[in-house]
Amino acid sequence: MKKNIFLFIALQSIVLSLLAQVKVENLRTENLQNPIGVDVLQPNFSWQLSSVERNVMQSAYEIRVGTIPAALVKGEGIWKSGKINSSQSIHVPYNGAALVSGKKYYWQVRVWDNNAKASAWSTVSFWQMGLLQPADWKAQWIEPGYKEDSVFAAPLLRKEFNGKKKIKSATAYITAHGLYEAQINGKRIGDAYLTPGWTSYNKHLQYQCYDVTAYIMNGDNAIAVTLGDGWYRGNFAFDNKRNIYGKDISLLFQLEITYADGSIERVISDNSWKSSTGAIRSNGIYLGETIDARLENKGWALPGYDDTKWNGVKTADFSKEILKAAYNEPIKKHETFKPVKIITTPKGEKVIDFGQNLVGWVQIKVKGNAGDKITISHAEVLDKKGNFYTENLRGAKAQAVYILNGNEEEIFEPHFTFFGFRYIKLEGIAGELKPENFTAVALYSAMEKTGSFTSSNALINQLQHNIEWGLRGNFLDVPTDCPQRDERMGWTGDAQAFFRTATFLRGVNNFFTKWLKDLSLDQINTGSVPHVIPNPLGDKGWAAGGSAGWADAATIIPWEMYLVYGDKRILEAQYSSMKAWVGYMQSQSTNNLWNKGSHYGDWLFYTMADDNDGRAAITNKYLIAQCFYAYSTQLLINAAKELGKTEDVVTYTTLLQKIKDTFLKEYTTANGATMSNTQTSYVLALHFDMLPEHLRQQAADRLVANIKEYKNHLTTGFLGTPYLCHVLSRFGYSDVAYTLLLQETYPSWLYPVTKGATTIWERWDGIRTNGDFQAITMNSFNHYAYGAIGDWMYRVMAGLNTEDGDGVGYKKIRIQPHIGGGFTYVAAAYKTLYGTISSSWKLQDGKLLFTVEIPANTFATVYVPVQGENEIMENGMPLTASKTMQVVGKEKGNTIVKLGSGKYEFTTAFVSK
Repeated sequence: MKKNIFLFIALQSIVLSLLAQVKVENLRTENLQNPIGVDVLQPNFSWQLSSVERNVMQSAYEIRVGTIPAALVKGEGIWKSGKINSSQSIHVPYNGAALVSGKKYYWQVRVWDNNAKASAWSTVSFWQMGLLQPADWKAQWIEPGYKEDSVFAAPLLRKEFNGKKKIKSATAYITAHGLYEAQINGKRIGDAYLTPGWTSYNKHLQYQCYDVTAYIMNGDNAIAVTLGDGWYRGNFAFDNKRNIYGKDISLLFQLEITYADGSIERVISDNSWKSSTGAIRSNGIYLGETIDARLENKGWALPGYDDTKWNGVKTADFSKEILKAAYNEPIKKHETFKPVKIITTPKGEKVIDFGQNLVGWVQIKVKGNAGDKITISHAEVLDKKGNFYTENLRGAKAQAVYILNGNEEEIFEPHFTFFGFRYIKLEGIAGELKPENFTAVALYSAMEKTGSFTSSNALINQLQHNIEWGLRGNFLDVPTDCPQRDERMGWTGDAQAFFRTATFLRGVNNFFTKWLKDLSLDQINTGSVPHVIPNPLGDKGWAAGGSAGWADAATIIPWEMYLVYGDKRILEAQYSSMKAWVGYMQSQSTNNLWNKGSHYGDWLFYTMADDNDGRAAITNKYLIAQCFYAYSTQLLINAAKELGKTEDVVTYTTLLQKIKDTFLKEYTTANGATMSNTQTSYVLALHFDMLPEHLRQQAADRLVANIKEYKNHLTTGFLGTPYLCHVLSRFGYSDVAYTLLLQETYPSWLYPVTKGATTIWERWDGIRTNGDFQAITMNSFNHYAYGAIGDWMYRVMAGLNTEDGDGVGYKKIRIQPHIGGGFTYVAAAYKTLYGTISSSWKLQDGKLLFTVEIPANTFATVYVPVQGENEIMENGMPLTASKTMQVVGKEKGNTIVKLGSGKYEFTTAFVSK
């Protein structure tokens, strides 16, 4: 009996010891799990620590890298870091021998915790290099060898080859001028769509890498590629221009096969390929797509197909110097929606409602006769009579047209376009529409979902839903303004306004790193930043950009990226661009006053049609410009400090003071009123610290007075809205911020929600109170900019934030919720690079239950809301008795606690006010 007891105790001790041991998990290379196609010569590694214990920190790490997994586990490899005494667990650079094109590398890491206990080695992770030099591309650019018709049917390109020996691995490297879909032996390569994506094609063209080992057969094989016009040469941008980047449509394809005996064979695009056309008769981003199933070349993607009547191809000498491995996540299929309602409109139209405004397309199943034509039109809304409404699409045809071949049930979906829609109109289908034959498919870049938010208020939860779907519908390889009309471009002002909200919702670091590269490349030599990135509009006149609040994306996004993700490389990569933009503003200023040039101002601010008493909230555009001039200069100073550029710090600190002094002289009274006296004027002056300390609180008071003049409504546009509630909370007016958040009448965030919105609207009143639509020239119902309120909801309502100073990347966390607004429950969680942080507060039965979670290898400062001298309990014990956290003070109704990793539950008596 005693032996059994001792055995049980021993086993229990072993189990407890194993549970207490820190684990290493979620290994990433360049922010991705097991990526294929990395052309960063010194890739960065990140990992997370997992432990049931509190206050777990990393004190050291060791990395090992090799080319053979089995050898790596034995300790044999190409690089060992040795034990490095450091808490760094994100963005740790590889520091071994030069990496080889196309090579696959494996890596592991182990860590030591703050008690000097070592973890086990992690599971093995890998990455595969891309093609690092232009000379590594043996493939030739090829174009179809036939003369294209006037509608530019999608070219088909094919090549057969023989897999002679047993295959060990095979990798395909593919890009195009235009868009491509590729197959091997009839099997689609990868699950990405609209590849190679959209970049500044003449300066920066991405290629994708695919592991196609499982696709290759011993014996005969066939490669088949379909090309689409896409952004490269299709009708696009204002005036429906064509051939913006080039007239050609071309393919670059390189398949590298490694056989079991170590030999390598390449199958490349060259003059041995064949070309023809097929079922896709036309395609375009705005146009849509027409597919004639009667013209399908059955079996063309399989070996043995007779292509003797096909044309050859032409080789071309396009640049390979600009080729870069795709760095961001590709566009993929995501959620699907079945019809929620089938409608016959007052006009007799057959319409399907999918219940969600989304971006993608509809898959249909249909039977009919050969030659039957089905047309699908797309709309975001119905008009107030219930009819199908597409006038706000402007020049975008946005139709999918399918011509049947008359065989058994046919399934159709587009290939080289996308639509923004909630409703579709069907023409050409006889009889009753059956819901099971229609599926809406959402397309967007496959960024990891990182944030969640919910509350006790159903309207706010719908607002959160709309914010999320605004991102999903507009983050298709670039951050577009809208996804439905003849625009769909990467407007810089929208992107910077929404950026911090986007970082909470999704892992956007790679997505925006790629976009910022194009911003730098498209930046005008004067330092001006175009209005849209990539820039298809040219660099002359209006298209040269330079608008305050838009072009400042060049400074705002890199700095905010650094704060959120902690990767200093983004500052290094973008610093010259940041400096050039500030230099442009300097060049446009006289005596430090930037009062010239064309600016969008506080775009789509509150205004009135018959403004006979000056109620329109017009903020002077040059006041706004001066504020952003100062803000970008401040961010440049911040970046210079981080990068050790001390001379620039001194230079731009002096400039910043002059900019602010000039602002005071030009745009404020002696008592601190702004010249425009609008909400946006006070918000920008306060958020960017344009006013001296002694004038700030009175300016906040004026802001609140202005809000009350408008009966507790906001009047801000694109530039004032992101900062409005932040400024109110900073200066003690969170109650007013909550009032604005919960306002349900126009203009407000909830007004569109009360009108049935499922995404964020471009205008505060896209649908007016009488049911009429705003101007058809500019009225998107999927436009994320005003969704920037999400940032305040996450960082202030729930309180999840980085600590000021050295808290970048959430290494040091601040959790400071603001209770109010009649909410009884708010919860948010966010996946940082270290792990998940969360904050939730609940008011129930006269008590506050406040729960937080902190990931291992981080610290947090937590502000526990408390009323008076009420006692705070943590997990049932008095906070003052805790040995795992430290009370460091009190501030404005909060007890401030320093703590490390773990889950904590605070309770205290609390009466909702």
